[in-house]
Amino acid sequence: MKLTVFGATGGIGQEIVRQALESGHQVTAVVRDPARLTVEGTGLEVFRADLTDPGLLRPAVAGRDAVLSGLGARSRKDAGIAGRLTRTVLGGMEAEGVRRLLVVSAGPVGPEPEGAGFADRAARGLISAILKDVYADLREMEGELARSATDWTVVRPPRLQNKPVTGSYRTTVGGFPSKGRFIGRADVAHAMLAMIDNPATVKQGVGVAY
Repeated sequence: MKLTVFGATGGIGQEIVRQALESGHQVTAVVRDPARLTVEGTGLEVFRADLTDPGLLRPAVAGRDAVLSGLGARSRKDAGIAGRLTRTVLGGMEAEGVRRLLVVSAGPVGPEPEGAGFADRAARGLISAILKDVYADLREMEGELARSATDWTVVRPPRLQNKPVTGSYRTTVGGFPSKGRFIGRADVAHAMLAMIDNPATVKQGVGVAY
């Protein structure tokens, strides 16, 4: 497949690029600073852009089978970038008629897991309070997706870890895996790539966790 990856220098974004290349896909990695992209491989094109103008992104998404995004705030001071940058990506995609889009959000933005115990509910509430500005931004981003013409999927992980691909994660379409507290960035990327051709995930939020 021909894929475009936004946020390609982030923890999840670099994993998406690396795993996609290993699977034989052609990948366009959209970055602001090419020096921060440590992944190399046959089939990789690096596209430099600052995501301020949808028109400038059109060459990066034209003719692609899917677009994957790891864009988002890395800290509370970055709150607001997910919604803003995603609007730019959507503008470029819609101008080129590219429909499939998968983005990273966060578990607490979605519904509470069924059967969640008191400790899990309390932890979820505390994290949501601390990161309220970040999660408000992610909710705005999800609203932009819902109003778009794309075939979007929102992937909602819990707390992220640095570990290799395990493939042992669980996914829940429209919800969140019970007692799912952690997941590795590499497994989030693995899950996103696996969902590209899964029609059950289109226009859905998907919880993913161990």
